[in-house]
Amino acid sequence: MKTTSFLVACVLVSCFLGACHGGDLRKNFYRKSCPQAETIVKTKIQEHVITRPELPAKLLRMHFHDCFVRGCDGSILLDTTPTNTAEKDAFPNLSLSGFDVIDDIKSAVEAKCSGVVSCADILALAARDAVSVRFNNVPMWEVLTGRRDGRVSTDTDALNNLPAPFFNFTDLKQSFESKKLTVHDLVVLSGAHTIGVGHCSSFSNRLFNFTGKGDQDPSLNPTYANFLKTKCQGLSDTTTTVEMDPNGSGKFDSDYYSILVQNKGLFQSDAALLTTKISRNIVIELLNQNKFFTEFAQSMKRMGAIEVLTGSAGEIRRKCSAIN
Repeated sequence: MKTTSFLVACVLVSCFLGACHGGDLRKNFYRKSCPQAETIVKTKIQEHVITRPELPAKLLRMHFHDCFVRGCDGSILLDTTPTNTAEKDAFPNLSLSGFDVIDDIKSAVEAKCSGVVSCADILALAARDAVSVRFNNVPMWEVLTGRRDGRVSTDTDALNNLPAPFFNFTDLKQSFESKKLTVHDLVVLSGAHTIGVGHCSSFSNRLFNFTGKGDQDPSLNPTYANFLKTKCQGLSDTTTTVEMDPNGSGKFDSDYYSILVQNKGLFQSDAALLTTKISRNIVIELLNQNKFFTEFAQSMKRMGAIEVLTGSAGEIRRKCSAIN
């Protein structure tokens, strides 16, 4: 579509002018300083994913939540201290998991190359490798490296920056624009919902109390809504989870867009992608799986460069859960 092509062109021009904040990242950043780094990450991820098939969705979400708060600086990995509540303990992040996997990878990398490889890079590589290893065993997007770790992590920043599952299109667009990402990136990156689960508490209002009158979201497929009601016990259900792809999350594919046009998007933020002509047109384009894979790779590369710390900024943490 002409509009989509124009948006992509704008992003490329912005990156050329330096607005993507990722100009100092590069391929094989650790080629000389720690040549085994990326192999160690992939090997460790393979070990963990064998016994924990939920990890690809978990680590992909963690990477996203890291990048949207203070940039891709590993701040999501920092623990709360007696004087500060960290990002990971903000409400939107309480369902994150996989921190132990990142710590395990970091320990293995440190044993080979102490003080060289950042936690931010490890998270970016681990998210990519987990998805690739679990679903097709080839890298699904390129991860440029050279990030350094941030020293600041607050729950307030997470609350103020993470897009919520109840956001409408305007909210989503503003959230992504604040990170120099386009509507195109918004629709493409939402395709990650083809894997993983959603908590009933994130969408049960659509089933039981959409406008505060005990009603159901009229934009939600009625048959699908009835199915969801057999899973979620009500507005107070905070523990039950449902696969985000009702056809099953066993494959990383473009099925998300197929279910979206059937009005089976799980979250209000999913349904929002059908509420404007420009975003709906992009949804239709991404029904083509090859198109989705190509665009997802490009958008992930842009997301992974949000406000990165490079050069002498930040630090290389010895432990991912604490500043040096």
